[in-house]
Amino acid sequence: MRLRRKKFCLKEFPGEDAGHGIAITGSVGRRGTVLSIRYALSGDLSRMAVPGGNGLPERKDRLWEETCLEFFLGVDDSEGYWEFNLSPAGHWNVYRFSQYRKGMRRETAFASLPFDVRIDPGKITLSLDVDTGKIIPDGKAMAVAIGAVIKTVRGEASHWALAHHGPRPDFHGRDGFRLKIPPSAGKVRL
Repeated sequence: MRLRRKKFCLKEFPGEDAGHGIAITGSVGRRGTVLSIRYALSGDLSRMAVPGGNGLPERKDRLWEETCLEFFLGVDDSEGYWEFNLSPAGHWNVYRFSQYRKGMRRETAFASLPFDVRIDPGKITLSLDVDTGKIIPDGKAMAVAIGAVIKTVRGEASHWALAHHGPRPDFHGRDGFRLKIPPSAGKVRL
């Protein structure tokens, strides 16, 4: 089965200008229970605070307080969902929520979440292949939200998502789960 990818482009929350000079694009696709996600941050990265990779990547809390790439997974017949946090330093975490911003706990199905990060002048790329079968059965369609928090060297933060709803940045709202991925079909709809 060939993996088909859907490309995305994240938008900065209206009124935030901390991320000017960068673009965040990527792609997402599914083959069986494996979800593949790729991010590319490009442009003037000199103002962006990139967490350093001091030591081995590990599971860490509160990664969203620094530059962090995020995605959220849910299924149509459940209020529950998962939040994946990925730091350019290689640190990671996965949380499970029972419903909108409630019941947050670490998802124990993942003991590690290895992903590749490449930092070049003017571009950061992050690639992850994750077995979602640990949390979502192969026969279930997934709804995906993709976001990013970009911190500047001056300490300002900007929030990026496929779409923004409401007066404040909020990656958790189900109206942001805009990518629909059918079960094992490899096709993605936006």
